[in-house]
Amino acid sequence: MASSPKVVLVTGCSEGGIGNALCQAYAAQGCIVYATARRPESMNNLDHPTIHKLKLDVVEDDQVREVVKTIVDREGRIDILVNNAGMAAPGPLLDMSMDYTRQAFEVHTFAILGLCRAVAPHMAKRKSGTIVTIGSITGLFPLPFHGTYSAAKAATHSIMDSLWMECQPLGINATLVTAGFVKTNIIANARPHFHLPENTLYSSYVTKIYESLEVGRGSGSSVTGADVFAEKVAKETMKRNPPRNIYIGGQSVLFRFFMWLPRVLVLMFLWKKA
Repeated sequence: MASSPKVVLVTGCSEGGIGNALCQAYAAQGCIVYATARRPESMNNLDHPTIHKLKLDVVEDDQVREVVKTIVDREGRIDILVNNAGMAAPGPLLDMSMDYTRQAFEVHTFAILGLCRAVAPHMAKRKSGTIVTIGSITGLFPLPFHGTYSAAKAATHSIMDSLWMECQPLGINATLVTAGFVKTNIIANARPHFHLPENTLYSSYVTKIYESLEVGRGSGSSVTGADVFAEKVAKETMKRNPPRNIYIGGQSVLFRFFMWLPRVLVLMFLWKKA
């Protein structure tokens, strides 16, 4: 007797991003996928018959509850939650406005908690389910001029470590994807809105700061394609006992090696490479 297809909820699914590729990868594996984004029209390329599109701003608690209720009412369950929605936050920490810093943490930390709290009770009732969160190698070691993003991702990693422990008695798996450099539009979308203040303390580093944006745009041989990234993540997280952590993407192996070195040496190396 064939098992029922898994029901997957993915956040941040605009075309050109990891979430969009993940939706296609899960659908290719036979899943029923609910793709979400703030602007539904940004997901127009998702035309697979088992992909359903819903509007969701992950920082809006009412929308989160409504989307989860809609899926559970239709399908009876959510088997896999993928916390993917994110935003770039380039620029020196000391130049970043507090509003923008708070926004980065809202998206990368508080929104994850909100989604987990909405979905976990349904998984706990069945003692089955997997929570997946897309982290970053910059959550392990921050990159210069990407400190806000790195700090938010570090918090994300800590949340997932705690969930991995606390979800065990509930029968729920928790998997952190420590993503390296992946070819997406996240930096390209943020760059038009990026500017340094006139009184920046880093006027002599302007060229380096703008060059640092190119790293996240997805160029060079050390960057992994979103489709390759998504295919592996989908296969690994659909397992009955998925891994606690998945390291994948450009330079993820290097950053994993860094964890064995004195932290100060790694930070000095990253600064000199900036």
